[in-house]
Amino acid sequence: MTEHIDGNQINSNLRSRFDYLSKFLNFTSDDIAMLNKFAGIILQRVPVVVDAVYRKLLAFDITKQYFLIRNDGFEGHLTKKSSNLTVDSAQMKFRKDMLSIYLKRILTQTEWDDTFLQYLSRIGKMHTDKAGSSSINIDYIHISGLFGFLEHLLIDALWTAENIDSKTKYAMFAALNKLFWIQNDFFSMHYLSSWDDSAATNEAEIKKPKHCCF
Repeated sequence: MTEHIDGNQINSNLRSRFDYLSKFLNFTSDDIAMLNKFAGIILQRVPVVVDAVYRKLLAFDITKQYFLIRNDGFEGHLTKKSSNLTVDSAQMKFRKDMLSIYLKRILTQTEWDDTFLQYLSRIGKMHTDKAGSSSINIDYIHISGLFGFLEHLLIDALWTAENIDSKTKYAMFAALNKLFWIQNDFFSMHYLSSWDDSAATNEAEIKKPKHCCF
């Protein structure tokens, strides 16, 4: 039997959108449990993963330029010259802290309730000029590349992890893949004209983020 999906709902309601994606990807509570279990393996390696992410982002001038702009929440010394910007610069340490917090949150979240879905959406929205900060409006190609690179870093870490049976490791791989496709959608929808952000915003008043996390 064909299930009916309300197109208006999935383009204006986060819960409806997530429920549809979950059904399509077969994302269940078992996947969440696998992400939580993976967190116990990867959290101690998060600093290494995050450092690798920002070294990659600083390797290209087109992505490096975004880190020369002062974003909301950062009050430290801002390195303004591209040639002087490194992963150890104050604004980069700030960004690395934010990405670390994000990774810990998404991997340890035990219940994907409406508050968490708002968080996933908010993380995406804050990378555009729709979140109230005109200084941040990142072209989506860079976001897509970032997610691909980040997922591979996590997969590499899991692949080399010891004392995990193959069945569990496979389940963790699958859960990670689903997680990034869901988060990717919760980013990309803010770049799409089909997403009715006004309707979604009116569902719940969520405190605006003070800074971009990536």
